[in-house]
Amino acid sequence: MNTFGRDLLTKIKQATLEGEAAHKIYSPPYRPLYTYDEILGKNPKFAAVNILLYLKDNDWYVPLIVRSENERDRHSGQISLPGGKKEDDDPNYAATAKRETSEEVGIDEYYIRVIRELSPIYIPPSNFYVKAFVSYTKKNPTFFLQESEAVELIEFPVTALLALDEKPEMRILPTSRGVRVPVIDFNGYIIWGATSMILSEFSQLLKNL
Repeated sequence: MNTFGRDLLTKIKQATLEGEAAHKIYSPPYRPLYTYDEILGKNPKFAAVNILLYLKDNDWYVPLIVRSENERDRHSGQISLPGGKKEDDDPNYAATAKRETSEEVGIDEYYIRVIRELSPIYIPPSNFYVKAFVSYTKKNPTFFLQESEAVELIEFPVTALLALDEKPEMRILPTSRGVRVPVIDFNGYIIWGATSMILSEFSQLLKNL
């Protein structure tokens, strides 16, 4: 995957999504499944996240962020994709994903091109219904973190996505209710929950190209 020509873009656009089957690989065992109507009945907040592909030293990467500590944020301190709540001024969820990426990691929206949407995911602890997007930038990015949202940037290589284990390591984490949950351990950074589930689906998509 050291080239990113139109053929690969087209393949990503047309690839079949595995949805819940891919999410389930990295889903916490206590995560309940809800129908779309049941989710809407919970009056969820709507948000979007972005898997932004960029080229560095002839390899492709995705930026992840370590979220700032915030007692009002159920996911503070965790590792996530750039993203956030849909604002009234956002014309659609893709625009939300681009805006939040620009705000959180400093990439101008003009240089972000959305490739496709992945399967949505509901996050019960925070009552968010999240739309996930895949995008890319041809511009060599210089990252500027929004300190109120992120304290550290992780450059996550696509090669690590392609190597994701379909029988992941299980760990008990401080925020996992005392239950062993599937994790991605990337150089000591522990990625779990919704972020690992979204990355799992994109990993499956790439492996099937």
